[in-house]
Amino acid sequence: MTRTSRPPAAGSDFDGTRLTVARRLRRKTKTTLAREVGVTPTAIAQFEKDISKPTQGVLAQICLQLGLPREFFGAGRPLTLLPASGAHFRSLRSTSAAAREQALAYGELCLELVDLIGAYVDLPPVLLPDLELPDELSDDDIAEAARITRETWGIEQGPIPSVVQAIEANGVIALRLPSGTDTAVDAFSTYTGRRPLVFLSPVKDDKARSRFDAAHELGHLILHPDTEPGSKLVENQAHRFASELLMPRDEIINDLPRRIDWPTFHDLKRHWGVSLRALVFRAHTLGQLSNASYRRANQQLSAWGNPEPGPLGPAESPQVLGMARQVITDSGFDFDSILTAGRIAPEVAEEVIQAASEDRPKLRFG
Repeated sequence: MTRTSRPPAAGSDFDGTRLTVARRLRRKTKTTLAREVGVTPTAIAQFEKDISKPTQGVLAQICLQLGLPREFFGAGRPLTLLPASGAHFRSLRSTSAAAREQALAYGELCLELVDLIGAYVDLPPVLLPDLELPDELSDDDIAEAARITRETWGIEQGPIPSVVQAIEANGVIALRLPSGTDTAVDAFSTYTGRRPLVFLSPVKDDKARSRFDAAHELGHLILHPDTEPGSKLVENQAHRFASELLMPRDEIINDLPRRIDWPTFHDLKRHWGVSLRALVFRAHTLGQLSNASYRRANQQLSAWGNPEPGPLGPAESPQVLGMARQVITDSGFDFDSILTAGRIAPEVAEEVIQAASEDRPKLRFG
């Protein structure tokens, strides 16, 4: 009786965690990938847990279906997984679990690339204020946290020239999500890895909104290091932090109108680099606009829609990773060889760096 030999296994050079990240990046369930590859969902689960290894033939199919090279799945550089419980999504309630997992997988690849680049370039050290905050934050606590942040970072009075550059200069890695990201993933931040990460929307090509989004996510990093994400209270606290950071109370309160005065709001928008909606919110929280005026102002803003009148120009763009790659190549290193040695596929790195540079990202998830 002739025994049919099985194809050889992929050997020890296979990391199941990398399969988990790749599958989530492509928004595939274990069942979907199993069907495409020709194995059982249980087999995929065992591959991901490193209980068993795929055969060479199955691994070739996995690479084909996930659009990643064989080298990506190699062992030797374990990935850090980012738990959903430690990530603050702006629109958590409207974001599907699959979309969140895809965004987190992208974040995991970003963190790996940052670590690799950091071995060749001295990236800015992380400098977030170390605050002792109460469990229940008051408006005064939040305002003080924003004030200390500006002081710690040496931000002078008046508008912040670039919010994104300010957070990058202080060790936070800012990126744009790729253009194929689910639109429900508005922005998110996490500091459960080795560096804080802030991801901004790829569709908000608006300077005012990008500045507020970056300040909002910074608020989560500073105010909510151990807070369960997603509640309206937590999101409102981050809004208040962003408002105080961008428009300090003592500097703006005397200029805010006490009635709906759109010409004045437009002047303030140009000066502070924030949206009309953010200014209306600020005027209301500081007691300048009554509840009735606040409702009417928001009705008008909703009627205008987005982009709102008086655009300030294109969104602020992250630059650190793009600049770091340029420094590495200018120093005579072969960047693609560095990526290959680090088990990072060049095309994956290109997605990350393009989403962290001044060029508008054009790549999308497959």
